[in-house]
Amino acid sequence: MRTHLKLAALLLLAASAGVANLAQAHDGASHHHETAAACASSELACASVATGAFAPDGKLWLTWSAGGRISIASSPDLGKTFSTPVTLPATKLPLDDGPDARPKLAFGPNDRVAVTYASRDEKYNGHAFIARSADGGKTFSEPQPITTGSPSQRFETAAFDPNGRVFVAWIDKRNVAAAKKQGKKYAGAALAYAWDDKPGGALEAASIARDNSCECCRIAVAFKSSGEPVVMFRNIFDGGIRDHATITFSDAGKPGQLYRVSEDDAKIDACPHQGPSLAIGSDGAYHATWFALGRKLKGVYYAHSEDGGKTFSEPLRIGDQSAQISRPYVLAAGGTVYLAYKSFDGEKTSIDLMTSHDGGRTWSKPRTVASAANASDHPLLIAQQASVYLSWLTTKEGYRLIPLEPQS
Repeated sequence: MRTHLKLAALLLLAASAGVANLAQAHDGASHHHETAAACASSELACASVATGAFAPDGKLWLTWSAGGRISIASSPDLGKTFSTPVTLPATKLPLDDGPDARPKLAFGPNDRVAVTYASRDEKYNGHAFIARSADGGKTFSEPQPITTGSPSQRFETAAFDPNGRVFVAWIDKRNVAAAKKQGKKYAGAALAYAWDDKPGGALEAASIARDNSCECCRIAVAFKSSGEPVVMFRNIFDGGIRDHATITFSDAGKPGQLYRVSEDDAKIDACPHQGPSLAIGSDGAYHATWFALGRKLKGVYYAHSEDGGKTFSEPLRIGDQSAQISRPYVLAAGGTVYLAYKSFDGEKTSIDLMTSHDGGRTWSKPRTVASAANASDHPLLIAQQASVYLSWLTTKEGYRLIPLEPQS
């Protein structure tokens, strides 16, 4: 418990720092936030987390959590203005507001859109939902549970494969409950998944890809060019070691072998509350970044794999080691790999960016692309063809979409 409390305090400190002014350089679109006292509505101005994504037609979409509701809106002008939001029905339990929880968007062919999110109880048992649209986001179906027969699902992630099927993965506790009934011990939770090729109704039956995953960190999903999903998550290895791993699915939609990303040697019985990020380049290389809290590695790291995730390069330490580095995010687009992360110097939080033009072998020096002296969401990288943007929400200044140029 002591480890858990110290870690939680460190991560909270890295995420927020006072309420001073924002450095406005490099800004694109910006939507101002209201004060905390005024934030009781479901409007974007009251959101604490927001997830941006581009539709196939190039339109920016945003989903956010505010006032106990999930809302979705689009922007034809890169975030300068937004449409009247579609607000989904309220959940019976409060929305999941954990450090790694957020609503997510995915776009497919034929105007299909999927939104996923979760609620949770006071014991951190989650209930994940999916809402779909078949008319380009104008309307959404009644939200459906992503699975039944499980006491908890959290950190759900949905993405469309190249054939238009939705792949959904999440952290599931059905086997925890089963083991408890049998009087057996069960470490962590499980990585579960399901496929969906319908515009509404229930998903296909859930399957367990891997038992004994970390129960409190988000997962990352990317697709190979041939259409198979790849999942990166914090696995629990023998001895209670919570290090990151990848699973690449086969062309039959079944999980393949587990491969370790690095030897962090994270022997902890606590929740880091920081999941990984994964991208796959046009050359097929895997690009992974993660937060390490191990006996061998501590901090934020990056590594790449050129053999389908079987082996990864030597981990590269990211960021100024005198600052608090957190929340890394990686994206591959237009032959360039982008890596953004938070850096807190004791007064303000900066979003720093590095780029690589040779598949992650060498990197540019970090440069600050945005900063804030108040609480902020995690940095997300999104792309519209070869154009890459930082999607970021801060408490005081609101949502901003910042264009990024790959430096040499």
